[in-house]
Order: sequence, then C-alpha cells, then structure tokens
Amino acid sequence: MSVALFIPCYLDQFYPDVAIATLELLERLGVDVVYPDGQTCCGQPMANTGCTADCAPVARRFVDLFCDYDSIVCPSGSCTAMVRHHYDEYFADDDPKFNHVKSRTFELCEFLHDELQIKELDVQFPHKVSIHQSCHGLRELRLGACSENMTPREDKVRNVLNLVHGIQWCTPTRVDECCGFGGTFAVNESDVSASMGRDRIADHVASGSSILASADMSCLMHLQGIIRRESTPIEVMHVAQILAGRNPKRVGNA
Repeated sequence: MSVALFIPCYLDQFYPDVAIATLELLERLGVDVVYPDGQTCCGQPMANTGCTADCAPVARRFVDLFCDYDSIVCPSGSCTAMVRHHYDEYFADDDPKFNHVKSRTFELCEFLHDELQIKELDVQFPHKVSIHQSCHGLRELRLGACSENMTPREDKVRNVLNLVHGIQWCTPTRVDECCGFGGTFAVNESDVSASMGRDRIADHVASGSSILASADMSCLMHLQGIIRRESTPIEVMHVAQILAGRNPKRVGNA
C-alpha cells in the first residue's frame, strides 16, 4: 500500500510536530509513506467564504497530485471532509481521478481504525485526558455519534486512543459541542467564537482533565489561544502526538 501524507497548511506553518508525529506513527506501523512535493491548501478557507471559483483550481491540483496513491491520510478531520464532501462541484460525476481520491482520502484515526485495523500500540501516556470531538469529524466523517442524531456509531478516535496504555479518561458533560472556531467564523464572529471556546475549556477543566486532545488541530489552535491568554490549567495535544508517545511538556502546543 502506497500512502500519501497530506499535511494541511496550518499544521505545516504552526504545528509541524503533529505532521512529524503522524509520519513516525504510520512508519512504525509498517506503512510506506510518501510526502508529495508541491502540495498546498485543500481550499477550505476559500470555499467557506464563498470564493468557489478560486477554490476550483486548488481542488484540481489536489486531485492531480494525489490520484496515483492507494490512500491519502490527513491528520485533520476538517481538511479530509473538504476533499470528501465538498469537492464534487469541481469535477464531473464520472471523473476517475476524483472518484479515487474522494473514496481513498482518510482522516488519521479513521485510517488506523478502519483500514489498518490496529489492535495494539506500545505506547504509554499516564495522564488525565479528555477528547474534543470536532464538528467535521462527527457530522461529516462520522468518526463517532453526535447528540442530534440517534444513529449509534463507534467512537473511532476514542477506540484508537484506548490502545495507549495508562490514559485516565475524563469526560466533559457536553461531549460533542462545537468549540466555536469554524475557520472564518472565528474572524467574523469573534466574540461568539471566543465565548463558545471558553465554555468548552471550562467543561473539560471541570472534568478533571489535564490534557485536552483532539484529532483536529484547528479546533485545538482556537482553544489553545484562549487557554494561553487566560492561563487555564490544561494543555492541548493532537491525537497523533499521543499515539506517537510524545511527552506533553515537549510538544510545543501548550
């Protein structure tokens, strides 16, 4: 299996250790990983602001760059959801390259859970952890169940993290509530966005958690900014960093 690693632009620029941890983890699991040169943004920011014409060439470049690989893996639910659920308008229904990329692009935890079906990890993480489930991960990729939908689903992020030894789980009262980031929403409605973020952080802190984990670093970026400004006693980590055995004091996210 040839697996192409897609690294979102904000990870490349602000959180490179998440990308490195993803690569280390996949290689440790025996995956042959390739990082295609020339990859850029998936186009989500442009699409979210209605600039669909500007997004079209970005989507076409993405498909041309990744269509020759068996699978594409991305440590971001929102960027994965962009490719799988919002590229259709830029391609014909019978476009073979697009249909391959659409069907074979996976969020990291989804890939580990559904494709590799990993059963064990030699990783220790003796910390109190709570999970923030991103809206894209739940509502578009169906990585778990959400409260507005009665369909039972496996919690793929939690299932993968359960393979890590020593985790002490803490559960917030509202397990699937939005953090308030929403990309450009955080810019256009900054006060509402920050208020939602504070609510999420308070819920996680009240659960007794010391590590707020998520499969979406964009959500954690938003929450991290509030945590830093208000000196809240909790740290953020991407799931990939935990699965790769990172020490929370050395990841550079908190």
